[in-house]
Amino acid sequence: MEVKLGRYEHFKGKQYEVIGVARHSETLQELVIYKSLYDSEEFGNNAIWARPKDSFLETVNVDGKEIPRFMFIG
Repeated sequence: MEVKLGRYEHFKGKQYEVIGVARHSETLQELVIYKSLYDSEEFGNNAIWARPKDSFLETVNVDGKEIPRFMFIG
Protein backbone atom coordinates (compact mmCIF):
# COMPACT_ATOMS: atom_id res chain seq x y z
CA MET A 1 0.00 0.00 0.00
CA GLU A 2 1.29 3.45 -0.89
CA VAL A 3 1.51 6.39 1.49
CA LYS A 4 0.15 9.64 0.02
CA LEU A 5 2.04 12.86 0.64
CA GLY A 6 -0.03 15.38 2.59
CA ARG A 7 -1.74 15.89 5.92
CA TYR A 8 -2.71 13.15 8.32
CA GLU A 9 -4.43 13.11 11.68
CA HIS A 10 -3.06 10.76 14.34
CA PHE A 11 -5.71 8.80 16.21
CA LYS A 12 -4.89 10.87 19.32
CA GLY A 13 -5.84 14.06 17.45
CA LYS A 14 -2.62 15.83 16.43
CA GLN A 15 -1.83 16.57 12.79
CA TYR A 16 1.24 15.73 10.74
CA GLU A 17 2.44 16.19 7.18
CA VAL A 18 4.01 13.26 5.33
CA ILE A 19 6.95 14.60 3.33
CA GLY A 20 8.24 11.34 1.89
CA VAL A 21 9.04 7.67 2.18
CA ALA A 22 12.66 6.63 2.71
CA ARG A 23 14.54 3.35 3.03
CA HIS A 24 16.72 2.35 5.94
CA SER A 25 20.29 2.24 4.61
CA GLU A 26 21.07 -1.21 6.02
CA THR A 27 17.77 -3.10 6.20
CA LEU A 28 16.02 -1.38 3.25
CA GLN A 29 12.90 -1.16 5.44
CA GLU A 30 10.54 1.57 4.20
CA LEU A 31 10.14 4.47 6.63
CA VAL A 32 7.54 7.23 6.46
CA ILE A 33 9.10 10.66 7.03
CA TYR A 34 6.70 13.21 8.48
CA LYS A 35 6.66 16.43 10.45
CA SER A 36 4.44 17.61 13.25
CA LEU A 37 2.11 20.50 12.49
CA TYR A 38 2.11 21.79 16.05
CA ASP A 39 4.57 23.24 18.52
CA SER A 40 5.98 20.91 21.14
CA GLU A 41 7.80 22.08 24.26
CA GLU A 42 9.93 18.94 24.15
CA PHE A 43 10.68 18.72 20.39
CA GLY A 44 10.03 22.23 19.02
CA ASN A 45 7.95 23.41 16.09
CA ASN A 46 7.57 21.11 13.05
CA ALA A 47 9.67 18.27 14.49
CA ILE A 48 10.65 15.64 11.91
CA TRP A 49 9.79 11.99 12.59
CA ALA A 50 10.33 8.60 10.96
CA ARG A 51 8.17 5.52 11.47
CA PRO A 52 8.20 2.14 9.74
CA LYS A 53 5.68 2.21 6.90
CA ASP A 54 3.84 -0.87 8.21
CA SER A 55 3.39 0.80 11.59
CA PHE A 56 2.27 4.08 9.98
CA LEU A 57 -0.42 2.27 7.97
CA GLU A 58 -1.65 -0.07 10.69
CA THR A 59 -4.91 0.18 12.60
CA VAL A 60 -5.26 0.59 16.33
CA ASN A 61 -8.06 -0.47 18.64
CA VAL A 62 -9.78 2.44 20.35
CA ASP A 63 -12.78 1.65 22.54
CA GLY A 64 -13.28 -1.66 20.73
CA LYS A 65 -13.15 -0.13 17.25
CA GLU A 66 -10.33 -0.57 14.71
CA ILE A 67 -9.28 2.78 13.25
CA PRO A 68 -6.24 3.93 11.26
CA ARG A 69 -3.25 5.05 13.34
CA PHE A 70 -2.92 7.94 10.86
CA MET A 71 -5.88 9.06 8.72
CA PHE A 72 -5.24 10.96 5.49
CA ILE A 73 -7.06 14.32 5.55
CA GLY A 74 -5.60 16.02 2.50
